[in-house]
Amino acid sequence: MVTGQTNSAASKGALQGIKVLDLSRILGGPLCGQILGDHGADVLKVEPPQGDDTRTWGPPFRDGVASYYYGLNRNKRIQFLDLSQHEGQQRVRELMGEADVVVENFKIGTMEKWGIGYEQMQAEFPQLIWCRVSGFGVDGPLGALPGYDAAVQAMTGLMSVNGEPDGDPLRVGLPVVDMVTGMNAVIGVLLALHERGRSGRGQLINASLYDSGISLLHPHAANWFMNGKIPQRTGNAHPNIYPYDVVNTSTSPIFLAVGNDRQFRLMCEHLGRADLGTDERFATAGQRSVNRVELKALLEQLLAHRDCVQLADELMAIGVPAAPVLDVEQALQAPHTLHSDMVIRMGEYQGLGAPVKLSRTPATYRHAPLSEGAEFLDPDAH
Repeated sequence: MVTGQTNSAASKGALQGIKVLDLSRILGGPLCGQILGDHGADVLKVEPPQGDDTRTWGPPFRDGVASYYYGLNRNKRIQFLDLSQHEGQQRVRELMGEADVVVENFKIGTMEKWGIGYEQMQAEFPQLIWCRVSGFGVDGPLGALPGYDAAVQAMTGLMSVNGEPDGDPLRVGLPVVDMVTGMNAVIGVLLALHERGRSGRGQLINASLYDSGISLLHPHAANWFMNGKIPQRTGNAHPNIYPYDVVNTSTSPIFLAVGNDRQFRLMCEHLGRADLGTDERFATAGQRSVNRVELKALLEQLLAHRDCVQLADELMAIGVPAAPVLDVEQALQAPHTLHSDMVIRMGEYQGLGAPVKLSRTPATYRHAPLSEGAEFLDPDAH
């Protein structure tokens, strides 16, 4: 676990000097802003007078603000403006004049109605990079409609391949579409910043939940493109690889992630059944996938008297990917989680660390959620 680093740290991050005006709320936009802030950007977040909706998405709460909000809004400084009023619009316009990047996820047409939309601001601030996070983009059959993570999971086929073969379609147990959209927004911002270094001009980035959901369909889309068969639910098992599945042991389930023939033979030897590695039913990846029901039954017999954690450690040691199935608390307290600085603390605040590690300009944690701020910082101040 790491503690917050201040502006006096030797490195201020790869995006030091970049000013981001975060006008977004809920998840995709705020996550984009937080990632940019973690890597050194100066992020000013503007919230409506009642605050970002996720402040109420609890329990748990701390001082009336939900944990959900805390997880998406560090390394920002917050101010409240009513953008439906002239005073708020004028202040945002002034901040846009100083910013490098605007991140927003208003309903399409809302900012235009207020006179501060991208097309209206482009002529005035041609260097400004504008990142629009939306449900479905601006146009097309679903253009400008509002989008929500679970609904988009349903519409893009994700739910259809998630769940047990004989069960109902399931929502992925975390807001994967929202989060990937936020990450795609970051990618777009970085691409636009790089291109601006050549042209001196900003541009509009569209990051939509729908496109992000469709983009997650690997390998199901690739399979369908090749064979035309509609992908089905396979539970914890991979549709193309086996054993790539949860298997029961005497203590708790273990996930076996055997990706090639060599790993399969190593596992069979370790389990005392080297013959399975050359059995024509299982000797190749394709045959293992076809004969997965037989193979799973054999593996559960072999593992019936094995301890999950011990076996996972033994298999990893010989080069066979395997893991115990942990709950969230166990995962967050795991030694490697702490070693990798994936849990950070700033006073009472605890959060997930930045997963991208840069050697010279690492992420820093400077502002806990709910820090106040009305102006961009002087990048040369210490």
